[in-house]
Amino acid sequence: MSETDRPSPPVVRLARCPICAKAASEAFRPFCSKRCADVDLNRWLGGGYAIPAAEEPDPESEEIPDLRDDP
Repeated sequence: MSETDRPSPPVVRLARCPICAKAASEAFRPFCSKRCADVDLNRWLGGGYAIPAAEEPDPESEEIPDLRDDP
């Protein structure tokens, strides 16, 4: 088998910590450490990852138009 016939080795992509971008640790995956995992948890619990949404108007609080005949 020549060198051109050999299959290329699989590309291994190292996962990065979403908090600090260091290499992820297998024990705390996808984070690099317990500290970064706790930072992420605090962001979730504190509402840091909340998706902003427009509130729907309350149908009970809407005014009903007066349909009486007023001169």
